[in-house]
Amino acid sequence: MKVFELIAISLGLSLDAFAVAIASGCAVRRTLRIGYALRIAACFGLAQMLMPILGWLGGRGVRDAVAAVDHWIAFGLLTFIGGKMIYEAFALEKAEHRNRPMGMQMLLTLAVATSIDALAVGFSLSMLRVAIIAPALVIGAITFAMSLAGVFIGERFGHCFENKIEIAGGLVLIGIGARILWQHLA
Repeated sequence: MKVFELIAISLGLSLDAFAVAIASGCAVRRTLRIGYALRIAACFGLAQMLMPILGWLGGRGVRDAVAAVDHWIAFGLLTFIGGKMIYEAFALEKAEHRNRPMGMQMLLTLAVATSIDALAVGFSLSMLRVAIIAPALVIGAITFAMSLAGVFIGERFGHCFENKIEIAGGLVLIGIGARILWQHLA
């Protein structure tokens, strides 16, 4: 896997967490502390790092059985994930913001929920026989950085960009899926 592809996938996957981090930053305006922002970034980064590994491990068990159609599976999963992100950008409900930090239980729930897409990407990488450690580390690191930035952006600018970011991430994942399919069919 090329570095550009890995970074593009990582950015695409991190955008759900980035959007939640922005919303969280909005909720704590004027009371934001660095520890709160680091906690959000660490939870999202760790979840986004672990989920592709789990997906990859699950995919290893079935990849020989589906080797003839693995590129279609990767294309389908990435297109579904990208389409879901675009749909959610248009269906995004504005949450009521409170001036208190997000609790740990809610944070962990959101971290897992926003990293389900990374599970499917890990499965796809397994089908393509891509080693998982480097991609998982890059996905986790980029998600950490994006989430950290998102909290501070949310504190400053609110929801101005949230939907556009989700759409961009969805389009990136669909494009990568189409490229994988094109490479295998060409």
